[in-house]
Amino acid sequence: MSQENVEKLLLAGGADKHLRAKYNVVKNKEEFVSMAAADGYDFTLEELDAVLKEEGLTFESTGNPPFRAIWLR
Repeated sequence: MSQENVEKLLLAGGADKHLRAKYNVVKNKEEFVSMAAADGYDFTLEELDAVLKEEGLTFESTGNPPFRAIWLR
């Protein structure tokens, strides 16, 4: 588990609109972490929160279809 895996997922989602769409519909952070683990990105909720805070990002979802402004480019 690591913050590095969080960053890898956020970068992958920034580059791949299909991956981004898959994760944008997740209801909460716990489900996000669980889905990420199933996709091979092993990290904790605390590590996700730490990376989001470090990058100045929020997990809030907006729009229809849902969009999260967490993706790194």
